[in-house]
Amino acid sequence: MFHPVGHPLERGWVGRVDGDRVVHLAAQTLQSFFTGGGTAREHAEYPFEETVLLAPVLHPPAIRIFDDAVSFAFANPAAIIGPGAVVSGPTPRLAVLPRLAAVMGAAGEIGGFTVLAEWRAIGVAPPKDRDFALGLGPVVVTPDAAGAALDGFDWSAAVALAAAGTALHPGDILAAPASAPLAGEPGGEAVRIEVDGIGALEQRIAA
Repeated sequence: MFHPVGHPLERGWVGRVDGDRVVHLAAQTLQSFFTGGGTAREHAEYPFEETVLLAPVLHPPAIRIFDDAVSFAFANPAAIIGPGAVVSGPTPRLAVLPRLAAVMGAAGEIGGFTVLAEWRAIGVAPPKDRDFALGLGPVVVTPDAAGAALDGFDWSAAVALAAAGTALHPGDILAAPASAPLAGEPGGEAVRIEVDGIGALEQRIAA
């Protein structure tokens, strides 16, 4: 999701990054793009540097956070924030757990992968320590393009567990186990999470 610089849109438009340009696609949300078969009519093109990238899924139907392939915890869909966001927590001391996340497509399959930043408030008892900010973005890449980034986690088992006895909907988020936590300082430099083949998500802690 994106909007042109100088034309801010809360939800934004669905777009495809094509080299140094972003192509506006005729779909209201990424979920509707997946439901429509992963194709959409193309509109205008914008230079990449003249666009602002947003959270690829602003209102996920459900978010499941895995610490292994056989168990997960639900997270707060209302906590989603996008690239470049300033994070405010219940305490000024925050840490972030970098995760790779699958975005579900139509018919219960994975539509693509993105970066998820699970912010934690240090000193706050769970589950409220993780209830306020989930960074998502900056882009969703297809499973084929994600490549080696998918190694080390059984995504098929995670999808099967998540789908057991229920239905997975387009836009549902499944987040893999986290790598080592990162720390940031209030009002400091942006915390950067980069996954090869996926992209880099930057966010900062409010002063």
